[in-house]
Amino acid sequence: MAEEAKNVLGTVFRKGQGLGNRLFCYVSTRALAKTYGYTFATGGRQFLNADFLQLDLGAPVEEETSYLSFEEKDKRLYLPTAASDLTRGIDIRGTDGTMLDLLRSHRQEKILLSGNLQAEAYFGALREEICSWLSVDENLADPSYGAEDLCLLNVRGSEYADSPELFLEKRYWTNAMALMRRENPSMRFCIITEDVEAAKKLLPGIPVHHGRPEEDYAALHLARYLIVSNSSFAFFPVYTSKNVRKVIAPKYWARHNVSDGYWCTAQNIYSIFTYLDRKGRLFTADECRQELRAYKVPETKKRAEDDPEVLRVKKRNERKNLMNKALHKAERMLRRS
Repeated sequence: MAEEAKNVLGTVFRKGQGLGNRLFCYVSTRALAKTYGYTFATGGRQFLNADFLQLDLGAPVEEETSYLSFEEKDKRLYLPTAASDLTRGIDIRGTDGTMLDLLRSHRQEKILLSGNLQAEAYFGALREEICSWLSVDENLADPSYGAEDLCLLNVRGSEYADSPELFLEKRYWTNAMALMRRENPSMRFCIITEDVEAAKKLLPGIPVHHGRPEEDYAALHLARYLIVSNSSFAFFPVYTSKNVRKVIAPKYWARHNVSDGYWCTAQNIYSIFTYLDRKGRLFTADECRQELRAYKVPETKKRAEDDPEVLRVKKRNERKNLMNKALHKAERMLRRS
């Protein structure tokens, strides 16, 4: 009988995680295992749904109770940007130094990591190896997605579309497209999305594509120029690409529309991205990190679901959603006339 491995670092994929989130858990855990000398392991494999990447899943996690379960530390702000931002809070977490200290110490032989696990500090030193871990068959997508004069827009809709604090406004996309035209005045644009209806309403007249997850992933992997949303899906196809020339992403990530300087989350500042603010200005990752270090996090408190401020913000955002829908409808009618 084989001896059970010691010094094991694993993660368990959970039902309900998106593909981008699952891949961050996979890559960060595997990279940290290699960096700190652990055997890599995974559980919940039936929920991974990434067969097209032919991932090495390491050793199996069979008995979760035999592991120390370590959940990455988060940090929350409670602001009136949405009802949920007051009750559940805005996640502004960065790199979890306590987690890294635990891994360095080897105080625990078997550890399961959970959380966002999206900080570049967890995996950035192993980018070349990650490119081989996440090898994608480029034949899954039309090679024309890698054209020199084509920019792909990865629009995230679905549950984002009803959240005005989260769903990226038209201005973000049009400002980013104008900047891409500086790279090439003849630049063409195409949308890759999981929500065709929302994308067509947001950016009418631009071709929209929605395929199977592996097809959309491969299309993003082929692209040379990209404008991405505040979603984890596009990160690894871009991060592992040999073609990519320029990527524009929303500054402040999941609170691009409303932030006064905080990031949701601070983990989502990546060296390969440039970041666009609401005024149409571009920033490097280093400039974003420097600004964030100078930002003074306000003291805030969590609110109850029935708090009057929570109810006020909920009604305000519902009105904003109705106004946005009416505006999109009016724009469509004008184009038809």
